[in-house]
Amino acid sequence: MPARNYLSRDTAAAALVWSAAVVVAALFVWLTGDIVWRGAAYLTWDFLTAAPQDAGRAGGIGPILVSTLLLLAVCLAVALPLGLGTALLLAEFTVEDTAFARAVRRSLDILAGIPSIVFGLFGYVFFVQVLGLGFSILAGGLTLACMVLPLLIRACEAGLRAVPHEYRQACAALGLSRGAALRRVLLPAAVPGLLAGAVLGVGRALAETAALIYTSGYVDRLPSSLLDSGRALSIHIFDLSMNVPGGDRLAYGAALVLMLLLLIINATSAWLSRRWSQGRIVSV
Repeated sequence: MPARNYLSRDTAAAALVWSAAVVVAALFVWLTGDIVWRGAAYLTWDFLTAAPQDAGRAGGIGPILVSTLLLLAVCLAVALPLGLGTALLLAEFTVEDTAFARAVRRSLDILAGIPSIVFGLFGYVFFVQVLGLGFSILAGGLTLACMVLPLLIRACEAGLRAVPHEYRQACAALGLSRGAALRRVLLPAAVPGLLAGAVLGVGRALAETAALIYTSGYVDRLPSSLLDSGRALSIHIFDLSMNVPGGDRLAYGAALVLMLLLLIINATSAWLSRRWSQGRIVSV
């Protein structure tokens, strides 16, 4: 009798797990299928290169794509060095249980949970008004960098801590300095984790809307510099679907492009991580 009870409990637990997985997969297929079904007709070269017309009801998303990529470039150029440096400090240069390390991690966890609209208001006050950057690509990219830093730092720290401690002991036994051990052993071994953190940051930056409304602006023309205003893809999708009558058709096309960008970035990151791991195995 007890064996049958255990068997029934295991069966019920397995059924719940499989049900949850099926529900998540079904939601993903339904959402992706709806976007592909409604947006595939607009995925043409003219749509990707032409400028929006008639408030976005016609034309394409060329300037929108350029603004989105510029925002992402500014965000990563600022967030990656700061994130990696902070992760190295927490993982390699401080003791895990010190008061300083706990305070930094607690601050990062709090920042990661702050709504994006709060980051947008901060960016509007500090970057737009105090620093005088105005509604610009630079102000929007810096605001996105502030948003993705907590996720990036925590993911990079986890990737560094996942490197076996024996690697560090071997470096010390060989007489390598701390800098040489980081450059030649620890950072290369942590590349998969670092790429995962970068992908998380890119995903949040590409999908962000609220913070960019207050910093990068709504202008849908091609930006001439980083100090020019620009509209991101997420803002363009929001504007077409909520503020432009008849714009929801092209909003599906823009949403499909945004989804494809995320898939391309994730696939490229996975490919780079796999190639890097294979190259290290061959060299060893």
